[in-house]
Amino acid sequence: MSVAGTASQMVDSHDGHTRAFLQVQNGCDHRCTFCIIPFGRGNSRSVGMGEVIAEARRLTEKGFAEIVLTGVDLTSYGSDLPYGSGPGAPSLGGLVRKLLKLVPEIKRLRLSSLDCIEADDMLLAAIAEEERLMPHFHLSVQSGDDLILKRMKRRHARADTIAFCASVRRLRPDAAFGADFIAGFPTETEAMFENSVTLVDDAGLSFLHVFPFSPRAGTPAARMPQLERQTAKARAARLRAKGDAALADHFASLIGSQKEILLEKGGIGRTRCFAPVRFEGAAGRFVTVAVTGAQNGQLVGRLAS
Repeated sequence: MSVAGTASQMVDSHDGHTRAFLQVQNGCDHRCTFCIIPFGRGNSRSVGMGEVIAEARRLTEKGFAEIVLTGVDLTSYGSDLPYGSGPGAPSLGGLVRKLLKLVPEIKRLRLSSLDCIEADDMLLAAIAEEERLMPHFHLSVQSGDDLILKRMKRRHARADTIAFCASVRRLRPDAAFGADFIAGFPTETEAMFENSVTLVDDAGLSFLHVFPFSPRAGTPAARMPQLERQTAKARAARLRAKGDAALADHFASLIGSQKEILLEKGGIGRTRCFAPVRFEGAAGRFVTVAVTGAQNGQLVGRLAS
């Protein structure tokens, strides 16, 4: 598929008329053993920077206060564009810099799922210096065990996730991290699974998306020795419980602070770190709240004086 084919689908959706999802990349050049995406969507294709900037400008003119850059393998952005290697090559960090410079009307810019091993120096510099780039980073981790990561054919190790989170925290002390995990991958032992559980604390992860492994026909992982389905489900439930506890700790650390939130429909606002705050108000409006507590997976706040 051509870049133009990707560009025609740049806007994925609008979330409550507050947040727009802007797809800037599609497909994937990698071949993780559990994934069928490359078979359905092909190799990585990036939307040209000029088209992304024009679309972002159009979205801000329509009143969207927040733009989320999305992609199947977002951190590979630019590798297929002209001059896609060497100094000055297009990259996700470069795109972030250009967007925030050329579209000053963007109030908040978010990134969807990242592959930490692909994060370029320019992206780290943007994280450090661009206040309008929101300090919430969701990582495609999948496992906390190095042997399982190899069997998944991932390109990072457990230590890479920990190091990336530590580096970003040094640059943005207010950063919060989420992660995708697969529990019960073929050949995963109890000790291997425990490495995923302990990674939550070791990397300081708060927002977890956990999935029990499910084989996809035609993938290498489907031909590996499988765990019992109930084992995978039970491990996923345990990892979710660990994530719930980590999120509760994160929320507790925010009580007593003041946070700017962007209001959405349904009486919810989001902090810069994407924490949900129960607060009634008109969607699209920014308010500063004093966080007074946490209840039912949300922060509770009142208008700051």
